Amino acid sequence: MIYRRKTYVVASSFVEEFNALFNDILLPSQLKYGARLIGRWHQHMDDETSEIFAMWEYDTFEQYEEIEQKIKSDNEHVMRVQERFDQIGRDRYKEVFRTDIKQDFFESTVDREKTILKTLGN
Repeated sequence: MIYRRKTYVVASSFVEEFNALFNDILLPSQLKYGARLIGRWHQHMDDETSEIFAMWEYDTFEQYEEIEQKIKSDNEHVMRVQERFDQIGRDRYKEVFRTDIKQDFFESTVDREKTILKTLGN
């Protein structure tokens, strides 16, 4: 198993809209192609800035790459994302994303059977 942490630093005023984008569009497409979400969290860094990160589980790095390719090739998904970007305002994204999106990959140091993840059935 490998784990992916994807981290966003955004304006706190954008958190609600960003969570809606994730839950309405991004998450369903990830799940459709086999990504497994462990969780997604939000932390206020200060009054104006928040960090949001998600942890995902994949069998292999190759599986992650395959899922990402399928999502990028899904014209319906791409269209829904582009429509949401247009609704929110493309110029606004430059203002609300405070840093580049960060992505890291990890391997567990504990047998999966000794964690809460054992209940996921993989």
